[in-house]
Amino acid sequence: MPRYEYRCRTCGDTFEKSRPMAESSAPAACPAGHDDTVKLLSAVAVGGSASAPAPGPGAGGGGGCCGGGCCG
Repeated sequence: MPRYEYRCRTCGDTFEKSRPMAESSAPAACPAGHDDTVKLLSAVAVGGSASAPAPGPGAGGGGGCCGGGCCG
């Protein structure tokens, strides 16, 4: 089940709540009981490599004059 992050506009507390995606936009009271909360936009972590592999020798350039090979 996805976790969503919310911030309370009354007390400033930030908290998370696990709920189905269908309920992600539903109101969420903060732990202190305040109802004036807003859902925060959170970064999504995806598994895999953090960097793309470098192109091998002879791989075509891409963009820019020198990257495109027009600089002789």
